[in-house]
Amino acid sequence: MLRLALSAVRPAAGSLNLLNQAPEHLLRAKPNMAVVRHYARGPVRTRAPVEQQQTLRAPSLKEKLMGPPSANAYSMGKGAAAGAAAVGLGALCYYGVGLGKHTSIADNAIMWPEYVRDRIQSTYAFFGGSCVLTAAAAAAVFRSPRLLELTSRGGILATIASLALVIGSGAVARSIEYQPGLGPKHLAWAVHCAILGAVIAPICFMGGPILTRAALYTGGIVGGLSTIAACAPSDKFLAMGGPLAIGLGVVFASSLASMWLPPTTALGAGLASMSLYGGLVLFSGFLLYDTQRMVRKAEVYPQYAYAPYDPINASMSIYMDVLNIFIRIVTILSGGQRRK
Repeated sequence: MLRLALSAVRPAAGSLNLLNQAPEHLLRAKPNMAVVRHYARGPVRTRAPVEQQQTLRAPSLKEKLMGPPSANAYSMGKGAAAGAAAVGLGALCYYGVGLGKHTSIADNAIMWPEYVRDRIQSTYAFFGGSCVLTAAAAAAVFRSPRLLELTSRGGILATIASLALVIGSGAVARSIEYQPGLGPKHLAWAVHCAILGAVIAPICFMGGPILTRAALYTGGIVGGLSTIAACAPSDKFLAMGGPLAIGLGVVFASSLASMWLPPTTALGAGLASMSLYGGLVLFSGFLLYDTQRMVRKAEVYPQYAYAPYDPINASMSIYMDVLNIFIRIVTILSGGQRRK
């Protein structure tokens, strides 16, 4: 067995003969080993796994819209509101010092007959009464747990029912002919104001300080815009009806879309910003338009017409503008209070 193992290790005889017959210079030659130089290289980049490649890809448009909102989601709306405030302040200074070329409402007021003054005074009297009735109705509903629970219900059906009540009561109040003294027109107007107060009653949860500040800010905005409308040329803002109607459609659509798209998404935050700050700018423009339209109608409406001048209908337009401004200011102030 040992021999067999050694014979397996020993080279064969034929191979030894081949080595003896090889040329002598090949046997003496040293192997020419190739010199391999290792050059400095950067880290070798390998392909990321499939899961990592999917996480590194750019998000799609749907993912961006439905993702969380950025820190400056409301910056565009705030900028638009600030720009509108700057324009309004500039217009107040411009028209207030009498730089306008045409006659303004304040200039024409010197030549108004007594019945025009009475019409405008009665219009603003009904406007003040609308504010008082709405505030009283909101306070009464807020103190009643059953009514408050009924008005605080959310959902599509509750929203549709509230809109139907507000729009229907307003249409009924406008359709009745006005007669001096208490009558069906005054009753329908009071019911409409009470319904509006009941609808906005949950806003009382914001607290007294916020509501007081919002009322003061709203009073300042309304006073400034009314001064601009009175000092500007008497027909300056009457041509804004078409653009304001388009803006109203956009704000209304964004408000409805906010019911299905919460502000926790980027798209929902953009729609909420448009409804909030865009609505504030929009209804400020409506206040300018409705103020000059009310004054123009009081001036040109015949004194001895078949139907008398209707101050309730004239006041309802201004009142709805002011109410929308107030609600948006309350929302803005409550958002700032929560961030603190």
